[in-house]
Amino acid sequence: MPFYYAMGKIPHKRHTQFRKPDGGLYSEELFGEEGFSGVESLLYHQHPPTRVSKIARHGSVCRDEWTQEQHRHHHLKTADAPQGGDPVEGRHLLMYNNDCVISVARPTEPMSYFYRNAQGDELLFIHEGSGSLETTFGTLPYSEGDYLVIPRGTTWRMQSGDGEQRMLVVEAYGGAIQPPKRYRNQFGQLLEHSPYCERDLRPPSELPVHEERGEFDVRVRVNDEVMTYTYDFHPLDVVGWDGFLYPYAFSIYDFEPITGRVHQPPPVHQTFEGPNFVVCSFCPRKLDYHPEAVPVPYNHSNIDSDEMIYYVSGNFGSRKGIEISSITLHPRGIPHGPHPGTVEKSLGAERTEELAVMVDTFRPLKLGTAAATMDDPQYPFSWLE
Repeated sequence: MPFYYAMGKIPHKRHTQFRKPDGGLYSEELFGEEGFSGVESLLYHQHPPTRVSKIARHGSVCRDEWTQEQHRHHHLKTADAPQGGDPVEGRHLLMYNNDCVISVARPTEPMSYFYRNAQGDELLFIHEGSGSLETTFGTLPYSEGDYLVIPRGTTWRMQSGDGEQRMLVVEAYGGAIQPPKRYRNQFGQLLEHSPYCERDLRPPSELPVHEERGEFDVRVRVNDEVMTYTYDFHPLDVVGWDGFLYPYAFSIYDFEPITGRVHQPPPVHQTFEGPNFVVCSFCPRKLDYHPEAVPVPYNHSNIDSDEMIYYVSGNFGSRKGIEISSITLHPRGIPHGPHPGTVEKSLGAERTEELAVMVDTFRPLKLGTAAATMDDPQYPFSWLE
């Protein structure tokens, strides 16, 4: 995170005695990356976070591959992806590599447990629905269009609110999901040319005090296994914390697009960076204003990256036959660009209302078996007249 934040009750000095009203000590926990050298926060628990009463193996993490006989472009129609499950168990894994996993989910069930991904950060893009993300750092309300950035190791649970839930999920392994370094100065502050600033990043809004006792399950993902840790106290028992590492929300509607006289390349839409991948937001914006500008993207070859785009809403000017919630995958080695007729049609246009999320990976993506049920096999031929 680019800025310091604090919530609840904390002592004046770190690593000093911090006593409860009954005279007992609160339990201090360092929550940090890169050992003791990276960004971190200090949390103060009512009970030692090491106090576990039962451990059981829940199961393995499966990544079943849809093996490809042809190297080609893909169009996955996820609008009718099966509904069901909760925000974790209800995910449909569509593509993955050693750096990230990309899934969609349409959950209908509440989470009866808490979850902690100890392997990687998670980025949840909320396409439809609202609710709250309950975490050790406090409650984070969310609504349509929000990115939820959850650092690895965070204990959390989602509580849905109004409307059907639909989300795109990106899990990162081997590094953090964070604002791009080129948007930040040496102190981590977002620079003037950044398309968003700290005012747009929403940390948890409240820190409820949980004193409930009983049996509470936390499913912990680690080493591609899921373990169930059972505690005799509520896992979200933090009374205060401070630091630079915590979950936060950012609305895609707060992204300020960078425009120019001629067509701007995709990096101007970059929103986050992860280990060997980037996340971009294509938002409603003024189009190129050179008198002879071609507003739609030019043909380009993905020489060393795979490009995935999730279509949220609006009319994506360079594409035909794309639906809301569609995903296109343009893998390395094959050029792609505007569909026939879209270049001429775009000439003179002054604005686009498109809304989409793009993930570019610098290592090849494999497809999951769930992608086979959503794939349009005719998409590679959609550039024919």
